[in-house]
Amino acid sequence: MEKNIDNIKIHYEQTGKGKDVVLLHGWGQNIEMMKPLADGLEDFCRCTIIDLPGFGESSEPLESLNIYEYTEVIEKLLKELNIVNPIIIGHSFGGRIAIIYASRNKTEKIVLFGAPCIREYKPTAKDKLLKTLKKIKIATPIVNIMKKKMGSADYNNATPVMRGILVKTVNQDLSEEAKKIECPSLLIWGTNDTAAPIELARRLEKLIKDAGLIEIPGGSHYAYLESLGYCLNILRNFLEDKN
Repeated sequence: MEKNIDNIKIHYEQTGKGKDVVLLHGWGQNIEMMKPLADGLEDFCRCTIIDLPGFGESSEPLESLNIYEYTEVIEKLLKELNIVNPIIIGHSFGGRIAIIYASRNKTEKIVLFGAPCIREYKPTAKDKLLKTLKKIKIATPIVNIMKKKMGSADYNNATPVMRGILVKTVNQDLSEEAKKIECPSLLIWGTNDTAAPIELARRLEKLIKDAGLIEIPGGSHYAYLESLGYCLNILRNFLEDKN
C-alpha cells in the first residue's frame, strides 16, 4: 500500500487488528527490519510498518528536510491513515522520529531501540581543518575529498538529498523534546551499542518523565533482533498493560 504525502510516495504495510502500533526503522533500512516485531504483535495489534521517505519502496523528499520537517511527513501520513494516539516503536533514526512525534502529538506509548538523540558534538582537528578549508573557494575539491574520506558509510552511500537530511539530523540534540514526552516510554538497548552508547540511554531515561530502560547484555545496535523472542515478550507485557 502507498500514500502520496507532500509529493512523496510512502510505502507501508498493515497487519493485524487492535490498538494501533506504528513501527519506524533505522537509517538505511526498510520495512523488513521491523517486520519480525509486527509478526509477533499482530495477534492483538494493528501494526503499520512504514518505509520511511527515501528508503525501501518510498521515494525521497524533494529536498533535504531537517528531522522536524521529516517527522511532519510521518504525522501527515498517520493522519491520512486515521491513526490517532498510536503506540510508536522506533529503532535508531526511527526512534528520533518517535521522540519528536510523541513530544507534540497525543501518543499512547513509545518504545525506543538504540535511538541516538542526545548529542554532544566536539569538533576534532579534522573537523576544524575542514571548516577552515570551506572558507577558501579554491579548496572546494579538497573539501569534497575530505568529506568522503571522513564520512560514515551512511553518508557516503546516500544520495545528495538523503545526505543533506543525514547531515541535518546527525548532530541534532533532542533532549528538550524528550522532556516533553508525557506517555509511558520503554527503552530497550544493547550494552555494546556503538552507534548509540548505553550511557546515553541511561541519560535519556532520566529525561523522559515516565520511562524505563531494559539493557540487553552484549547486545549491539540491533539488540532487538538479536534477542527477538526476549524483546517480544517485553513488548507484549508493556503494550498490554492498561495502567
